Amino acid sequence: MRLLPMLYRTVCRKSSSWNLKGKPAHQQLNRFTWSFAARMGNFLSSSAPQSDIIKMVKETVSENCVVIFSKTSCPYCQMAKEAFNDLNINYKVVELDQEEHGNQIQTILHKMTGARTVPRVFINGSCIGGGTETRKLKEEGKLMELVQQCGISGAGS
Repeated sequence: MRLLPMLYRTVCRKSSSWNLKGKPAHQQLNRFTWSFAARMGNFLSSSAPQSDIIKMVKETVSENCVVIFSKTSCPYCQMAKEAFNDLNINYKVVELDQEEHGNQIQTILHKMTGARTVPRVFINGSCIGGGTETRKLKEEGKLMELVQQCGISGAGS
C-alpha cells in the first residue's frame, strides 16, 4: 500500500500540465487511489454472498442481548467492553479484524446503523452507538436498564 501514496505524490508534483476529463490529474489519481484501496479488501479476502453475511449479522444481534462488533486494537472498542465488564454484564463480541469476512460485516453494519466506525454496540436488537455512547449510558446509570429489558440482569447474555 505504500506504492499508491508515493505514486500520488509523484503525479501531483509533475502534473501541472496534465488534464483528464476536465479535472487535474492529481484529482483523478486521488479518486483512483481510494477506489483501488477500497476494492483491495475484496481481492485479498474471500468473498461470501452478502445475503449470508446479512443473515449472520441479524441472527447474532437477535440471538444475543448484548453484541459488540469490535476490532482488537481499537481503544473505543475496549472502552465499550469495559463498560459492560464493570457492570458484570456478559456480551457477545465479534472481532472484525479476526473474522474472515470482517470488512463485509463492517460494510453491512454501516448500512444498518449509518456509521462505519467500531465498535457498533447492540442491546436488545438496537444499536446504541459506539464506545463513547456506551460509556455515557453506563455513567448515567442507563446501561443496566437497557440490558434488563432483555429479561436478564448482570452476568447474563
